[in-house]
Amino acid sequence: MKRSLAHRFAGLRRRAEAGMTTAEYAVGTLAACAFAAVLLAVVRSGGVKSALAGIITTALRTAG
Repeated sequence: MKRSLAHRFAGLRRRAEAGMTTAEYAVGTLAACAFAAVLLAVVRSGGVKSALAGIITTALRTAG
């Protein structure tokens, strides 16, 4: 029994969309890792470290 052209095309389209979903997850994961790396670099910078230390020190003095 032969399948119709429309039926075969629908099967191809479903397989193509399944691969696109995987690619979208890969791009999203890569973007999240890049954002985490940038955020880590910012937090490790001297200015941010001193600001966070100041906030923590002030909070501990206020609480004690």
